[in-house]
Amino acid sequence: LLAVSKTKPPEAIREAADCGLRLFGENRVQEAQSKIPLCPSGLEWHLIGHLQTNKAKLAVRFFQMIHSVDSMKLLQALDAHADVTLPVLLQVNVSGEAAKFGMTPDEVAGVIEAANRMQKVEVHGLMTIPPFSPDPEKTRVHFAALRDLRDRLQDETGTPLPELSMGMSHDLEVAIEEGSTWVRIGTDLFGKR
Repeated sequence: LLAVSKTKPPEAIREAADCGLRLFGENRVQEAQSKIPLCPSGLEWHLIGHLQTNKAKLAVRFFQMIHSVDSMKLLQALDAHADVTLPVLLQVNVSGEAAKFGMTPDEVAGVIEAANRMQKVEVHGLMTIPPFSPDPEKTRVHFAALRDLRDRLQDETGTPLPELSMGMSHDLEVAIEEGSTWVRIGTDLFGKR
């Protein structure tokens, strides 16, 4: 479970940490840069929002995992700036929505193969954000597509991809049924924004 703390103050994160949560997700590097130093130590921070290539150098200073690598260019920038091994997830636009970030399913194998030759980044799996639907069952097809893509890519590339980051407060049950290893939960933990 990744506690999505975007827009929440350090006090709310401190309360969540006091309840035992240790893994937090942020959407924006700039917000995290000012917030993380005010939060308890010993927490692990994941970037789940879109990351511009020019913010890669800053992102590797604050985050222990990036869920939203959506291009080869960004992957290369993270590899160039990371001082330690950086686990990443490749964001895949399985729905084909023009408004969504993420690489196409056809691009992913080449990016994984390139990452396998890099020094610091390690691809641990895939991430997707399906089109919003008030009916969680309508997201199932997208979660299943990401899981199927992951399974095929493991066979094709020989790269273990144990992680699937998919599902939020409204569709987490369906995501888990389809194999999610990271559900990104904000509303159910912190309330509406």
